[in-house]
Amino acid sequence: MNRNWEEFLAPYHQAVGELKVKLRGMRSQFEMHSEHSPIEFVTGRVKSVPSIIDKAEKRNVPLDKLREEMQDIAGLRMMCQFVEDIKMVVALLRKRNDFEIVEERDYVTQKKDSGYRSYHVVVRYPVQTIQGEMKVLVEIQIRTLAMNFWATIEHSLNYKYRGRFPADIKIRLQRAAEAAYLLDEEMSSIRIEIQEAQKVFLRKTETQDSE
Repeated sequence: MNRNWEEFLAPYHQAVGELKVKLRGMRSQFEMHSEHSPIEFVTGRVKSVPSIIDKAEKRNVPLDKLREEMQDIAGLRMMCQFVEDIKMVVALLRKRNDFEIVEERDYVTQKKDSGYRSYHVVVRYPVQTIQGEMKVLVEIQIRTLAMNFWATIEHSLNYKYRGRFPADIKIRLQRAAEAAYLLDEEMSSIRIEIQEAQKVFLRKTETQDSE
């Protein structure tokens, strides 16, 4: 099937660009009120054409059904400091009326066999084009920094081994995933102290900047 990929992906690039601005704006609002932001930072990307084709082939998705059946062509990641922040971010997303949530997948409390943890929210986001409104699927992943570190390493190794990890690597990855989760639990146990220290540091920085 011949396809103008640049034209096909344009709405996805637009959706990622707009959502990055909007979701980063949520963090700014917390900062303006001197409150702890559950959002550390937001990143986004659109899958490359080879990645789209490769995934479509693996999942038997026809290229003319990509818009309806592939949920992560456009993807955003919202990073949090603490596991508790993930619930808060999900609650904030549910309140928004500029997109429709079509699916949620909780891999934080129900981790994958590999050890992967993250919370996925799939939304249908309306993009305004010269042809009119077009709604595209966007996957938003919410995870802690520790979860993201593990997932980034696992993703790189997955490319090397094409999903067929040697037994020793698989075991070590699972151990690393548990270590990352233990780190999150330890940080959560001293969350209040950490947040208070961050507020003191922020006030000190603001005082120095105003001098």
